[in-house]
This record gives sequence, C-alpha cells and structure tokens, in this order.
Amino acid sequence: MWSVVRSRSAWWPLGLLLVLAAAAPLVHYWLTNPEDQRLVDLDVYRLGGQALLDGLPVYGVVTPAPQLLPFTYPPISAMFAVPLALLPWPVLQWVWTAAIVATLAAVVWVAFPEQRKWLPLLTIACLYLMPIRDQIRFGQVDLFLVALCLFDVAVKRPWWPRGVLIGIATAVKLTPGVFLILLLLVAWRKPYRNEEMKAFLTASGTAAVLTVIPFLVIPRDAVDFWFGALLDSERLGANTATTNQSMRGMLLRLYWPDALTTVLWLAALAFIGWYGFRAARRHYLDGHTLTAVALTGLMAVLLSPVAWIHHLAWIVVVIAALPEIREKVATWVFYVLPIPWWGAYIKMWEIPVLSPTLGKIVQNAFGLGAIALVFLLARKRAKA
Repeated sequence: MWSVVRSRSAWWPLGLLLVLAAAAPLVHYWLTNPEDQRLVDLDVYRLGGQALLDGLPVYGVVTPAPQLLPFTYPPISAMFAVPLALLPWPVLQWVWTAAIVATLAAVVWVAFPEQRKWLPLLTIACLYLMPIRDQIRFGQVDLFLVALCLFDVAVKRPWWPRGVLIGIATAVKLTPGVFLILLLLVAWRKPYRNEEMKAFLTASGTAAVLTVIPFLVIPRDAVDFWFGALLDSERLGANTATTNQSMRGMLLRLYWPDALTTVLWLAALAFIGWYGFRAARRHYLDGHTLTAVALTGLMAVLLSPVAWIHHLAWIVVVIAALPEIREKVATWVFYVLPIPWWGAYIKMWEIPVLSPTLGKIVQNAFGLGAIALVFLLARKRAKA
C-alpha cells in the first residue's frame, strides 16, 4: 500500500509540469498581446473595485480606450473586487490566470471522479475547449462560478453549509440563480427529506444577504444597478454579436420583427426551461447529481438574455456527465473548434456556394449544440 501511495505521489509533480507546459502557450499568447487587449474582463472587475476606492459611481465609469467597457455585475461584486484593485496590474494578471488553471483542475477532479488518475491529461484537454480558452483570454470569472455551484451540489460531505456557495455565485453574477430553481424543485413534495430545502433556504438567504449589504454600504451604486444598469442589456455589448449563444442571441441574429422575436424567445424559454429543469430534477432524485448540474448549467446559458461563449464553461461538467466515450469526444471536438466564427465568416465573405442561412446556422453552433446536449443528457440518463 505504501509503495502505491509513493508511486502516485511521484506522478503529481510530472502531472503538474504537463499541465503547466500545456497552459504555457495560451498564457503566453494572451498575457503578451497588446496591453489594451489583455484580460479585458478582469480589467472590468478591477474597475469596479477601483471605483469604490476612488469614491466614483461604479456604474458610471468605463475601462480605458479603446475598450471603454462598463462594470456590469451586481454591486457586491464590486465590493469583492476591491482586493483586485489593490494588486499591481501585471501581478494580478498572473495571479488570476494561475487561479483559472487551478480551478479548472479542481472542477475536473470533482466532475471526473472515476478518471482521477488521468487528472493532468483531462485538465489539459479541457483547457483547450474554446469556452475555457476564453476564460484565460478575457480573464473571466465564469469558471470560478462553475466550481462554486458544482462543489455545492456534487460534493457528498461538504464542510460548509450546503447552499452557501450557490448563494455566493448567485449574488456575484445572477445567472447561477438557476441552481436555486433546481434545489427548490428537488425539495418540492419531499416532506420526509428536507436536506435540499435547507440548501435552498441557505442559498437564497446567502444571496439575499449579499444583495442587501450594498444597499447599506454603497446605496447609490446598489440603486443604480438594480433600477438601471440591470435593465439595460446593451451594457453587456451588442446582443446580436456572434459570441452571444443564448437562445435570445440566436433569435436576434435572424433580424425578424422585435415582437415576433420576443414571442418566439418566450416560447423557447418556457419549453426549454420546463424540459431542462424537469430532467435535472429527475436525475438529481435518481442520484445522477453530475447530470443535474450539467443540465442546470446549460439552463444558465440558454435561458439568459445574453450568454457569451465563455459562459459555456459548463461544458466541462457536461462532457463529464455524458455517459458514452464517443459522445464525450465528439462534444470535446465540437467545442474546441471556433465553429460560430466560421458562420460569421461565411456571412461576411458572401461565398456564392454557401447561403446566408447556412452562415446563420453555423454562427449559432454552440447555442444549438447546447440545446442538443440538453436533450441528449435527458434521454441518455433517463435510460441509465
């Protein structure tokens, strides 16, 4: 037994070196590109914290030209971002990037419990998924939120009160609030098992407390967000952009009349939401918690008015939840390739043999793929 332990321990340094070697090209590329293009979303988080330190309105400042990006997150996120503003910018870039890679490894560890001996290789494979590459490119927070929600649901014996991490994630970026729906649906009509109801109340209470705190500490900014910035989806960027792979984004790129687009979106929202949450609840009750997390994470992307490609960081959990190797590999290949951008190029170049309709379909590839994965996970796990 001791020899086995020593043998495994000897592999960890090699595994770490492999991960670092695989991450090096991505890190070098994105941390040495033009300074005004470097980790632009991390710069936004830092902006929120710096605005509080300088006594400026959080939702009235923007990052330097040419980006000119506003802070778009709830006010508690700006409060959490104050330490980011205290670190020198070059140091913060390296610390944040290292944290992304470490968090990915932790997510893989929890999501692939039966393949942990392959942790370095799985981490490397997931590192090159386009939504994960974009985490490093933009300095995004999505993977941290994935980790919080995954750990809260999937860890069997957490040392924290279950629900706290989901509450924090929800307060930081709102979209993880889909996990509140999952917990409530699971707890509903379970009078003799109240663990999930306790988790739901803990998560809701945590999110509520973190939402109220800014009203007490930075009331002007809290009012600005909840009654102003939150209602302006264009603050997030052009909603018709290729990178918006939510159902609403896909419909907006059809450029149909606004009223028709809204009706179709609400109908799709109702159907996919009903189907996805229903399947997630069933799988959770059947003990397939990883599948429940994957489905719920896809709901966070598809149901949101705006969901950029990097929001699909949930794809790591989805791949882990798929029951067959060929499905895992096919999904990995699909989300490694920049397929939506191929559709944008087809439309832009106006290639005669390729119709604009084909361009639009390819442009929506990741969103359409997410919808297909919802049905695939539901169907396959229903038979398991």
